[in-house]
Amino acid sequence: MVTLSDLHAEFRKKYKGNSPSHSFFSPGRINLIGEHTDYNGGHVFPASISYGTYVVAKKRNDQKVRFYSMNFPENGIIEKYLSNLAYEEEDDWANYPKGMIQYIINKGYAIDHGIDILYYGNIPNAAGLSSSASIELATGVALERIFDLELDRVEMVKIGQQVENEYIGVNSGIMDQFAIGMGKENHAILLNCDTLDYQYAPLELNNYRIIIINTNKRRELAASKYNERRSECEAALKDLQKELDIKSLGQLSKEEYDKHQHLIRDETHRKRAKHAVYENTRTLEALEALSNNNLEAFGKLMNESHESLQYDYEVTGAELDAIVHAAWEQPGVLGARMTGAGFGGCAIAIVEKDKIDQFKNKVNNAYSDKVGYDATFYIATIGDGAKELEGRKVR
Repeated sequence: MVTLSDLHAEFRKKYKGNSPSHSFFSPGRINLIGEHTDYNGGHVFPASISYGTYVVAKKRNDQKVRFYSMNFPENGIIEKYLSNLAYEEEDDWANYPKGMIQYIINKGYAIDHGIDILYYGNIPNAAGLSSSASIELATGVALERIFDLELDRVEMVKIGQQVENEYIGVNSGIMDQFAIGMGKENHAILLNCDTLDYQYAPLELNNYRIIIINTNKRRELAASKYNERRSECEAALKDLQKELDIKSLGQLSKEEYDKHQHLIRDETHRKRAKHAVYENTRTLEALEALSNNNLEAFGKLMNESHESLQYDYEVTGAELDAIVHAAWEQPGVLGARMTGAGFGGCAIAIVEKDKIDQFKNKVNNAYSDKVGYDATFYIATIGDGAKELEGRKVR
């Protein structure tokens, strides 16, 4: 068990005796349903989890900014100045906090001194649980507190997305930052990505648990394929706009899509648009199912979501399909699907509590037989969004 005392000790070691003044935590996220709908103006249904990024930090008296990650010790301390926070490929993971500092300054907030920051994350790297957005929001809440910024949380979320889109160059939607910045213990968030209207939905799982299953396949293709899928959806929307007065695919019902899909000239683009529209509808139906405490209906929608992501959106891949298909065959499983951008990363399953050990063994055996290595399993606890920490333990 790592404690905040351990992080403080590592901070003093790396930063020559200085002690951090504040400690923070920013979660990762899972998306229960509503995948690749956020940038299509649809709804998503994410929740913040108990795995995430811990930050301990202290303001400096000069203009120097220093970053250190216990997850990437080989990179050492990455040192910059407030006057030079431009993206540099060799800075690797530190570009995420650099971007947050730069963009918060660009918004007119007064960060007039440097800062020493130490990061420690227990989100599996490249697993699709949004470690990058977790780092962004961890940095945001640290800057907000240490520099006494009056920074609205939704604005911080938008800045995180802007960093991802403009600074890092991944054309992602706002779901990750929103879920991480706005998360609430034991609740999921239904978010309209077009309007940013949102509502919390209690996760009453009763005798079930959410299991995160990491394929342990890194998502090397995710960024390029993500941008490709977004372009395909934009092309489909452009075709539909020749006859329909819409600004996003998320504005269409399934019936409207079925009636007008012939306007989309390219067959691949037609499949991408179908997923975006149908998945958006599934997300709204999922909220209704949870509101009625109908976990069986929710699980069925999860299964349908994965099938659509596999066949219409084509973002799953052999590893995720092997995991999910094996999960579907196990007793006590209500539903399973990939979560995140796809092409590796994680799946989630809703599993009866008493059958979790059996589920892990059987799914892992089927998976390792197919791909040649093991998966990793985590029980997801739904926690709060990014915040300053009190107490000593790191989960």
